[in-house]
Amino acid sequence: MAKTRAHIFASGRVHGVYFRQHTKFQAQNQSVTGWVRNLDDGRVEAVFEGEESAVMTLVNYCRHGPKNASVTDFVVNWEPFQDEFQSFNIAF
Repeated sequence: MAKTRAHIFASGRVHGVYFRQHTKFQAQNQSVTGWVRNLDDGRVEAVFEGEESAVMTLVNYCRHGPKNASVTDFVVNWEPFQDEFQSFNIAF
């Protein structure tokens, strides 16, 4: 199966709604590696690596986020798979 990497930015009501924790849970369920973090400008940034279908599932999840989130803008940059990560973490 093909592997890929996605670098995403989500804007809107994405801080204080457990976006990072839910993203980590979803990533672990999909066996996706990488990280997610809050940015000072109010966005969430994340990098996902793994099987193409699993990364796509996670990207689609982040387009809406958890129940209390409201994603108003979403950017995804597809990048070559780098096999950079061993697990999925919340970065600070």
